[in-house]
Amino acid sequence: MTATTRAPAEQHGVREWLLQGLNEHSQRHQGPHAQAPEQEKAHSWWKVMCLTGVDYFSTLGYQPGIAALAAGVLSPIATFVLVLVTLLGALPVYRRVATDSPHGEGSIAMLVRLLSFWKGKLFVLVLLGFAATDFIITITLSAADATAHIDENPFWPASLQGHEIIVTLVLVALLGGVFLKGFTEAIGIAVGLVGVYLALNVVVIADGLIRVLTHPGRVEDWTTALTTQHGNPVAMVGIALLVFPKLALGLSGFETGVAVMPHVKGRPGDDPRRPAGRIHGAKQLLTTAAGIMSVFLISSSVVTTVLIPQAAFEPGGPANGRALAYLAHENLGAAFGTAYDLSTIAILWFAGASAMAGLLNLVPRYLPKFGMAPSWARAVRPLVLVFTAIAFLITVIFRADVDAQGGAYATGVLVLITSAATAVTLSARRQAQHGRTIAFGAIALIFTYTTIANIAERPDGVKIAACFIAGILAVSLLSRLYRAFELRVTHIETDTVAETFLRECGRRNVRLIANEPDNRDAREYSDKIAQILADNDMADDSDVIFIEVTVTDASDFETELHLHGEVLHHRYRVLSVESSSVPSAIAALLLHIRDATGRRPHIYFEWTEGNPVANFLRYLIFGQGEVAPVTREMLRQAEPDRRRRPHVHVG
Repeated sequence: MTATTRAPAEQHGVREWLLQGLNEHSQRHQGPHAQAPEQEKAHSWWKVMCLTGVDYFSTLGYQPGIAALAAGVLSPIATFVLVLVTLLGALPVYRRVATDSPHGEGSIAMLVRLLSFWKGKLFVLVLLGFAATDFIITITLSAADATAHIDENPFWPASLQGHEIIVTLVLVALLGGVFLKGFTEAIGIAVGLVGVYLALNVVVIADGLIRVLTHPGRVEDWTTALTTQHGNPVAMVGIALLVFPKLALGLSGFETGVAVMPHVKGRPGDDPRRPAGRIHGAKQLLTTAAGIMSVFLISSSVVTTVLIPQAAFEPGGPANGRALAYLAHENLGAAFGTAYDLSTIAILWFAGASAMAGLLNLVPRYLPKFGMAPSWARAVRPLVLVFTAIAFLITVIFRADVDAQGGAYATGVLVLITSAATAVTLSARRQAQHGRTIAFGAIALIFTYTTIANIAERPDGVKIAACFIAGILAVSLLSRLYRAFELRVTHIETDTVAETFLRECGRRNVRLIANEPDNRDAREYSDKIAQILADNDMADDSDVIFIEVTVTDASDFETELHLHGEVLHHRYRVLSVESSSVPSAIAALLLHIRDATGRRPHIYFEWTEGNPVANFLRYLIFGQGEVAPVTREMLRQAEPDRRRRPHVHVG
């Protein structure tokens, strides 16, 4: 075999590898026979918890240091406030999200149900912009933090220090490589990393607590500093509440917890629309993760605040951003400290895995469905390459600086949690659950305050999120234009009368007339037939069936058709259907008739009056306008063989 003949086969193989599972993961259609997605391979809830937990648990690598720097000697009290907000606020909110949105759409889907048409789509794009900010920055920030821990290790060669950008890019590329391999491999790695990391943290914190208990003088020094600096308990709590927004990084992981719900194993008899087993597993995931993290946060805050000098937390200090690693080296020796460093580096590197998993589950559920991303965006591997490339760009722009990305990360996390709290509040109100409405409303207000305070202090986060939102809006608009002539129907169902009409089409040449329904009286149909006969020089009106499409939500892209047949005024046969687009519905119906009967149907249109450009814009925005040429173009793209293409007549 020559090189010239081998190259196309290799290219075809690469393309198949990249797009593997595209048809199974979507209901993408070029005709009426869409394939249902295959059941995703599911895993036990505790394994999926480890995947989402690599982000949540990895915050132990820097959260105690952030708390000490923000709150000083008040760090344990401020951390206790964070834990209360986690257990009494974020956890109940996301347990409700898991119940109301069990298919991985998260809180975004709950809010979208309240809005229709283009308002809803734009709202989704804005929220996806914040989600992208959260998830992408999680990947880059965690990799950059892992690089910082590498540089801080005493065994890391001095000659390799100062190359933070290159090391971070390598870590991001390795993460992308794992997801190119598959989700199962990612979950397996996450289980191992989380198990080792939490075990090492138990050793470090337990050793620290023993030292605190056996050295009461240090505790007295801490309590003296508390009373000296802050006076009374009321003042302490007030200041802790004020600094709480700075600790918001410790709330990460909840949104990804519900985003990856499709990977949680359910029960054999689960209803696909409301899988009770999966919902129960997701709630266990969220509750267990929050409980584990709460214990670690409080205990780590106590030992780091009491045992580490305050000056060590300052920028450039040995405990800055790595308080527990500092204790591991100081109290347990260089060998154990290095092992702890390696574990911390590994989990910080892989913390982006939960974000990558969240993106891979979230983006395909919205953008391709709305026509705002190419159809290949449903395949995992192309998206992994796209997200990895974006992470490369962000790393270079911010020069792998952890502090520079912290504001954007916190903004993304808090906006998503606030939107989730708002969604469950509205959901409870809609179901007339007055007590829960008040409780969730109070939680939403707390997170709203936290978000506003964080934005006021670090406005760069909103600026970065605005860039993501602008990018998503631009890509979505271009994609919608590019896919304007794509057939959008995923499935066609017909009632008994419609089936009878289609069988008649199979026995003889039945001519279809596209009609925009108005009064639907006898005169409307007789006038339409007369016009079609005159425009197309037809001899008679025998064997005519009208097709009427009512546009529901033109902002939707993919739709199912439910075809309804009826005989009006004892004479006129009418097939009616609702769709987001008139041309797409008619083109899909014509292909369905051809495939079901073996005959190429004829359809008759009249030209649309008015400016063609204005009519085309009407089609893009409202789903109707230049119906005849758009229908013909959809048929041409869906069926390249002219000998099998339905006939289109325009008079």
